[in-house]
Amino acid sequence: MYMIIKNARVFTEDGSFMQGDVVVKDGRFDSVLERTADTDAANDSESQEIIDASGLIMIPGLVDIHFHGCKGADMCDGTTEALDVITAYEASVGVTSVCPATMTIQRDELLSVMKNAGDYNYHGGAHLVGINMEGPFISPSKKGAQAAENIMRCDYDYFCELQDAAHGLIKLVDIAPEEPGAIDFIDRVRGSVVVSIAHTAADYDTAVEAIEHGASHATHLYNAMPPLHHRNPGVIGAVRDSKKCHAELICDGVHIHPSVIRATFAMFGAERMILISDSMRATGLEDGEYTLGGQAVTVRGPLATLHDGTIAGSATNLMDCMRFTVRQAGIPLEEAIMCATANPAKEIGIYDEAGSISAGKRADFVLLNDDLDIVSVYIDGKEISC
Repeated sequence: MYMIIKNARVFTEDGSFMQGDVVVKDGRFDSVLERTADTDAANDSESQEIIDASGLIMIPGLVDIHFHGCKGADMCDGTTEALDVITAYEASVGVTSVCPATMTIQRDELLSVMKNAGDYNYHGGAHLVGINMEGPFISPSKKGAQAAENIMRCDYDYFCELQDAAHGLIKLVDIAPEEPGAIDFIDRVRGSVVVSIAHTAADYDTAVEAIEHGASHATHLYNAMPPLHHRNPGVIGAVRDSKKCHAELICDGVHIHPSVIRATFAMFGAERMILISDSMRATGLEDGEYTLGGQAVTVRGPLATLHDGTIAGSATNLMDCMRFTVRQAGIPLEEAIMCATANPAKEIGIYDEAGSISAGKRADFVLLNDDLDIVSVYIDGKEISC
């Protein structure tokens, strides 16, 4: 069965827009055709459904590789019902592939959460494509909203136990490289999982050492790490200088000032930036009192804080973060889309299935109007309810 999306401004794999038609067959992109006087995909006699996308932008479904929850559910709830809520909500806001993050929780509890995700069966909504293991291998001095009593040193055997429980679904593991055993841990896991520098007090030299040993990612750059100082550049300087490390940014209007967003894109280049939401369970709900990793959180608008005032994740979904990046920070739309689709998909190794509108990939896409409002979302070539 064919479906043809006609007359859309299609965001192509080379990072630009093209006026064209996209053919979907059996839930996958079949072809992307530039519209010319001699080319009209709608003439295909086998087509069963035609979507006229005149005046609309067609982009790949977004890929969020760092968030905790939404709509009252959290990854660390460790239940099928929570994952159903998460995947349904994320799909409704145009995020079609998700790699939710765990928290620094008790050992046995984390093992149970990993097993729940590893055993999860697709129930519609966004595809669960990975797990981001944020903690417990972090620095107590930069714990942020993580529970201090559950922080531990890097433990390779424990990580392997967690990965086995998750059936290999852990795609990123976050570490503080200055902590005892961290460099040896990087040596043992590199190549099997993306190692991210996170919740760390590391100086420049220590961060460089971690990168040389195989760390290739930085978790929510600027947050839970030393600031960029002109004499002590720290993790931020090391990641920038590496030329290969990718860096996450929470562009929710709370975590990072628009000026810093612009400066970071200028320093790193869009090809190394990954937009994330870092959203917690209050996302999509009203202001109020919630929890994150077992700790009480107050949410007022986009701001989520522990009771001591520490910022505790985000209450904003990735689509809204992408809009903020364009509207308030002034980043070109093409770059913002790339940083919320192709870049995260490549980072966790799913670019063969998601992250661009290309023949052979899952037909996960979003139709937007010129104001970047969602008109419709499709997953596996099927429209979902938004």
